[in-house]
Amino acid sequence: MRILVLTKRQYMGKDLLDDRFGRFRELPLELARLGHQVQGLCLSYRARNQAHVIDCAASRDGQVEWQSINLMRGVLPGLHGYFRQARQLIGEFRPDIIWACSDAYHGIFGSRLAREFHCGLVIDLYDNFEAFSATKLPGVLSMFRRAIKKANGVTFFSQRMADHVMQTYPATTPHTVILSGVRKDLFYPQDRTTCRRELKLPAAATIIGVAGALDSSRSIDTLFSAFATLAEEMPELHLALAGARSPKLKIPSGARIHDFQSLPHERVPLFLNGLDLAVICYRRSAQGEYSFPQKAYEIIACGVPLVAAAVGSMNELLKEYPDCLYEPEDSMSLASAIRLQLGKKTAARIACPSWADSAAQLDGFFEKISRASFSKT
Repeated sequence: MRILVLTKRQYMGKDLLDDRFGRFRELPLELARLGHQVQGLCLSYRARNQAHVIDCAASRDGQVEWQSINLMRGVLPGLHGYFRQARQLIGEFRPDIIWACSDAYHGIFGSRLAREFHCGLVIDLYDNFEAFSATKLPGVLSMFRRAIKKANGVTFFSQRMADHVMQTYPATTPHTVILSGVRKDLFYPQDRTTCRRELKLPAAATIIGVAGALDSSRSIDTLFSAFATLAEEMPELHLALAGARSPKLKIPSGARIHDFQSLPHERVPLFLNGLDLAVICYRRSAQGEYSFPQKAYEIIACGVPLVAAAVGSMNELLKEYPDCLYEPEDSMSLASAIRLQLGKKTAARIACPSWADSAAQLDGFFEKISRASFSKT
């Protein structure tokens, strides 16, 4: 099968091509390893090298050809250039399925191109796009909802998100849940002392930390406040931070604060395995209620104890571990959960899918969509 992936280039604080990161890099690569021909077109909302990249892993077969195009041409949006390149690519590649990913715009773009070239269309929702500020522009949400209803299929990153969309849009489009996986070659239990030595973290300290977007929309201030409370009673307690953040965010400073900024993805496992306890912050919001923090699976795969805000999918994931949950935006509740977990050190024993596992499910869904589309012709 020939599969074309349409996605934005930057997401989750990373760059798909520069960082070789995330759902829209890993799933296409695994599909290629299953024998499909996979190409991708990524739209950069920032000025980047408009590269042609062959992405492959040295240890396994399969590769994905990526083309990148910048949205801005000078001071004006370059959507005309994007569609020209997309049409040329589709005309040459002749995909069986377009997998439109990453935001509402790409769902809309994919719908337009699939109709024009008579391709199958599957739209992916890896997050609650309605909570994205760009989706709030007039007309975008209504066009996106129409695209969902007209698509041949929809993939979701969580059952909660799938239920929300299919009930509220409403839509009867064939759909399935494709969980975001974990790179098992990176995320596995490692020796804490060795990891701390590598990152120059204090060997004897008790270290809590967060890896991921440090953002007020995720209530990171709740963690800062909880740490300030606990630091007064626990002189050995330290806080480690890693992730993209707004320039406006005020990061606490001091000898017991370790800020790694944005770590390369390959070093995040060192960071997580160096912690005594990992924290996942979220607000009770439109994003929080339907999001599934990817870091949860990575933390669990590393065997590191965690505490997470009792929001959305975390309630289902950690239903057997209630002591791992705290009330969102409540620093005292978070402080209590951290205190309890530092004593119990409970590591959640939950199966985490690999990207290969998730790609096998996606492969099956694409085959189903392709058969259904072929039977109608």
